[in-house]
Order: sequence, then structure tokens, then C-alpha cells
Amino acid sequence: MPKIFTPTNQIRLTNVAVVRMKKGGKRFEIACYKNKVLSWRSGAEKDLDEVLQTIAVFNNVSKGEVAKKEELQKAFGKDDVTEICKEILSKGELQVSEKERQDQLDSMFKEIATTVADKCVNPETKRPYPVSIIEKSMKDIHYSIKPHRNAKQQALDVIRLLKDTIPLERAKMRLKLALPAKEAKRLKERISKLSSTVTEGEEWEGERLVLTCLIDPGHFREMDEIIRTETKGAGSLEVLNLKEIKEGEEVLE
Repeated sequence: MPKIFTPTNQIRLTNVAVVRMKKGGKRFEIACYKNKVLSWRSGAEKDLDEVLQTIAVFNNVSKGEVAKKEELQKAFGKDDVTEICKEILSKGELQVSEKERQDQLDSMFKEIATTVADKCVNPETKRPYPVSIIEKSMKDIHYSIKPHRNAKQQALDVIRLLKDTIPLERAKMRLKLALPAKEAKRLKERISKLSSTVTEGEEWEGERLVLTCLIDPGHFREMDEIIRTETKGAGSLEVLNLKEIKEGEEVLE
């Protein structure tokens, strides 16, 4: 009975997402699990074993041809396969069909619009916009999805861009601040200088001035830092409401 020989530099894989990089005039590929490449690039996935089907660098994944160590050394200046896999994973080009690519872009477009709708309101009515209106506005400004950046980062870009086309601002947080008497005047002035901070009310409770105010979420860390360090623990900050919004959705005429 004849023997069947399988070349030692061949590995067969199925249902695979290929990431390709050209280096030193040669093509190198790695075999990944579908949907995991973008998770790795956005930082959502940090376990390499969850991304790669096998820790190996290929000349051609579909043919199962594994790259030789001498080729890796010449092209990458090293033969550490794990490190080379990480480089290809980060900088290589994800090979997907046109339908898969469009599905990924559509999904990210929807995720960005949902994030914007969740974080923002019409500043005149304090009501949030439906996701459909945010999606339409993104299309109106011809926003182009950037596959290598995560949805949250792009949502912040979209918020900035949409402010020129529709009334839009980040929904403010409502905070309760308690300031020690001897620091109250100075800290109140400093807090009021934070962009878009609105003081709704103030009253004295014993030896502390209590303020209720609305701030842009982007200034929360700075506000927290002021209260913690400037009062040396004598002051306090309490979040009363993460998002100050009115019930119902905004409608554009």
C-alpha cells in the first residue's frame, strides 16, 4: 500500500480570516479567527490565542505553506514567530470578501450612530435624537468609516462634525459638590471656569458649601481631581445623574 507524504511545512486550515503583509519583496500571511482581527486592533481582545488559529507565519494560508525561518529573518530581521505574528496582525491587510467588508462597515456605522445618540442631546430641548436621525446626519456629511479605529473614538469625531449641521451637544452630568468653608470661594471660582459648567444651586450645610451643577462628561476627571487634591479629602463629589435628559426623542422637522 503506497504511503502518503505531507510536506512538513504545510498546515491546512478552514473557516479562516487571513491577514497579509508584503515585506522584503515577499508575501507573508497569518491565519486568524473571523471577527477577531478588528477586536484585537481596537484593544477589545488582548489574548493572541483567541485571535490566531495557529502561531505560524505562512507564505500562503490557503495552500498551507508555512514560511521558512530564513525568510522571516531576512524580511523582518528576526525569527520570533509570535512577535512577527503580532506585527502582521497590527499592520497587515485583512483579506475579506467585498460583502464581508461592507457588512463590517455597516455594523460599525450603526454602532457609531448608536453611541452618538446615547451620549448626546439637542441642547435646546435636552432630548436625545433617535439613532435613525444620527445615521441620516452622518450620511449627509458623507462620514467615512475608519476600520482601524474603534466605534467610541469615531463617535467623538462624529459629535464634533455634526455640531455644524444639527443642534447637538454631549448630555451633561449632574453633580453634587461639597466644599470646605475656607476653600469654598476659591474652588467655586475655579469650578465655574471649567467650560460649560452650570451651577444650578448652592447652600451652606454647616462648615461646607454644597453646589449642584451640570458639567460636560469630558470634564468629570478634572472636576474629580480638583475636589480630591485641593480639599485634601475634606470635600466630596457625588454623581446625581450620569445623563441629564428629558423624556421622549427629538424630531427634526
